[in-house]
This record gives sequence, structure tokens and C-alpha cells, in this order.
Amino acid sequence: MLAVAAVLTAVLLVFHGAVPNRVGGLGSLLESFLPWLGGVVVVLLILALVRRSALALVALLLPAAAWTYLFGGLLLPAPDPGADDLVVVQHNVSDENTDPAGTARSLARAEPDLVALEELVPPALEVYARALAPDYPYRTVRGTVGLWSKYPLTGSRPLDIRPRDIEEEWERGLRTVAHTPHGEVAVYVAHLPSVRVRASGLASSRRDESAGLLGDALAAEQRSRVVLLGDLNGTVDDRALDPLTTRLNVAERGVGLSFPAAFPLARIDQVMARAGTVGSLRTLPATGSDHLPVVARVTWH
Repeated sequence: MLAVAAVLTAVLLVFHGAVPNRVGGLGSLLESFLPWLGGVVVVLLILALVRRSALALVALLLPAAAWTYLFGGLLLPAPDPGADDLVVVQHNVSDENTDPAGTARSLARAEPDLVALEELVPPALEVYARALAPDYPYRTVRGTVGLWSKYPLTGSRPLDIRPRDIEEEWERGLRTVAHTPHGEVAVYVAHLPSVRVRASGLASSRRDESAGLLGDALAAEQRSRVVLLGDLNGTVDDRALDPLTTRLNVAERGVGLSFPAAFPLARIDQVMARAGTVGSLRTLPATGSDHLPVVARVTWH
């Protein structure tokens, strides 16, 4: 039984894309927590040692190898920083954050070049603006998302990623150009709709539609250097984010589990890049939000 469980775990790791999404979004649900199958491997290893089962131990080589191939690279040391790297912070600050000033100071201590925030609501927005202004004199805000920058921003505009069935005012995306010392970068900030895990499965249709619209915008982007920062309400393994992950590079180093802040289970706060490598990504200390901030370093090709 242990050997069979080990083989099944390996099959799920390698062929997770074959799990259908038509019934309850099972495929996306599995992929959202795919790295945690490593915990299953550990439990099976302990049981195999207790049972002294040579067959089970041999079978466990399959899921162990599969997990290492898929996720082992995230645990390797980050590459040395480059002189023209772009350092970015991504954070869903939460519309219920009671300490926006403290949150802003915490993010600034990481000394990023760009700071992307979601769930910006008045009067907290004014607090973030005042607190970040000394180090980040350039900013653009559209609806509940915003970007603060050390470098000038031009061409700022809202990004239409609203699902069709949302009729009320809903502005959760922007596109701008950051004029950095090493060239111009198109910066996208997005907050995709939330997903819900219910008895019937994963409810993610709005998130999936919004991801498709964002992918279309990225495909139409004319500038070669692109950075996407956002709370995407999905992991990079989730097939629903394929419109993004097939067009942009994702983090090569760092696990960076960001949600929920009290006990992080998944990284749904993402940094992706085109014509660049997201060489390292890590979380920052908790703020007043239910998300952890993430900081990443983008190295241009």
C-alpha cells in the first residue's frame, strides 16, 4: 500500500496537468498546492521506515525525484545581484489594514526600485502616498492598485481586466512605463479576482477570465522589457495562469509563500518578467495585511 501511494504521488506530480478542471476545478485546486505533495512524500518515508519496507523505500524514489525536479531549484541559493538589476516589492496591503504607515515603512526598508500595492482604499491611500513619497517621488494609482517608483513614470493608464459579469465599478489593473537608468520597462500591476474553495470544488471562473484578459494585454505589449507585479490569486503551477506564465518568466529561486500571512500555504503574490529573469524571490516580515509582501530581483537579459 505504501508503494502504491508513492507511485500515485509521483503520478500526480508529473501528470498534474491531466487532472481535469471540468469538475469542481480539481486540476487548479491540485496545482495550487502542488508543492505540498512533498509533505506526503515525507509522511510515506516515515511510514516506510517504521514498516521497514524496502519496496516502499524504493518506490519513494519516484515522487522524491519528481518533486526535486519540479521544485528543488527554488531552494538553491540566489544568484549574485547584478549592477542593473531591478528590485521590486509586491504587496496586497489589505483594505482592512489598520497600520498603513507602518506597512509603508516596512516595504521601504527593503530598498526596492518599485513598490506595487493592491487593495488601496481611502483614507489609507493618502497615508501610503505620504509615507512613500520621500523615497518614491513617482506614483500612479488606478482604482485600488498603485505603483510607487524611484524613477519617472509615463504612459500610465488603466488596464481593463474586469470579468464580464461584474457590472459595478471595478478597476484593478494598470500599465505604465518606468524610465530606469538601464532602460525603459513596461510595468503591469494587477489584482485578479479571488477564488473560493467550496464543497463543490474551486470557484475560479472570474479569476480565470481576468487572467486571460491580462494575458491578451501582455501579448500586445510592444516594449521588450516587461514586469508584472500583482496579487494574482493563483500559483505559477495553476494552469489558469497559463496566459501569463507562458509569456513571462517566473521566479527561479525562493519559495516565498505569501498567503495567508498567519500560516502561508501558497504564493499568490507574483513577480514575472519578459526579457528578464526573476532570479530570486522572498517574503518580507508581516505587516497589517493578510498577505505577506514579496521582494524580487529582476536581471535583464
